[in-house]
Amino acid sequence: MNNTHDTRHTDHTDHTHDRDDTDDLNALVRDAMAAAVRSPLRGRVADYIPALAEADPTAFGMAIATVDGRVLGAGDWRRPFSIQSVSKLFTLALALAEGGDALWSGVGREPSGNPFNSLVQLETEHGIPRNPFINAGALVVTDRLLELTGDAAGAVLDLLRAESGDPAVDVNRAVAASEAEHGHRNAAMAHFMAGYGNLRNPVEDVLAHYYAHCAIEADCRDLALAGLFLARHGLRADGSRLLSRSEAKRINAVLLTCGTYDAAGEFAYRVGLPGKSGVGGGVLAVLPGRGAVCAWSPGLDAAGNSVLGVAALDALTTATGWSVF
Repeated sequence: MNNTHDTRHTDHTDHTHDRDDTDDLNALVRDAMAAAVRSPLRGRVADYIPALAEADPTAFGMAIATVDGRVLGAGDWRRPFSIQSVSKLFTLALALAEGGDALWSGVGREPSGNPFNSLVQLETEHGIPRNPFINAGALVVTDRLLELTGDAAGAVLDLLRAESGDPAVDVNRAVAASEAEHGHRNAAMAHFMAGYGNLRNPVEDVLAHYYAHCAIEADCRDLALAGLFLARHGLRADGSRLLSRSEAKRINAVLLTCGTYDAAGEFAYRVGLPGKSGVGGGVLAVLPGRGAVCAWSPGLDAAGNSVLGVAALDALTTATGWSVF
């Protein structure tokens, strides 16, 4: 991907409404990042996908987009990164928008309590994954979106480009190829679920679209803007409706309980917002009615969540009281 819009270690505001409010937001973002950096914990860059192991472990950025049109950030907020499982939020939204509640016959809405790439529950639960955000569940959602649109990865890419206004958002084909080469567990899950009749497209096609949407590269600004439809209760940037208010509420609920792998309880305890993380180091959190915020740093904890990203979101909601609780 072309990184010409990379402006590292800068603070910037795209839209200025009330200068005092914008300055306050800028200060909140900077203070939250500073609080995160004060901790000695940094985590480890994901290395099970070789292309991700090359990520800069010192990178750290954060952006916030508000429903009234302000977008601002600090640090490496305009530096593109591999969004990985953050993409699963967008596949879920599109699958529900296109196909409605029929999706839930093939995937549950309960926390798994197991790692994101675990196979252990699939046999006892007859090929029905626990939720749409673990890998097995995301494969089912990708399968349904592929059936509904004919191009699951393309649909996600189109949504991200439209909502962020950034045509540079794109799939990193080298990362997608690396994931495919080392994706034996994902392939095993897909074949297992296909054996139970829970995939409707050829396994190879589902995997290709899954790896492609996980390998999309975007920056913190892009993702914060792209997540605003959930803060707007289902409305897109152009004012059209992607989801009903009820559907948006339900996605936010599943994000809160399942969006950060088997550490969702800890994330709810510390951050108190619906959120989705990815092993590329991104964490996208929704402030219903207020905005969306994305933090990124590649160092991960044992559950696969960004150490600095979660810490910064924790500091932000602690300082502001912006929590759903």
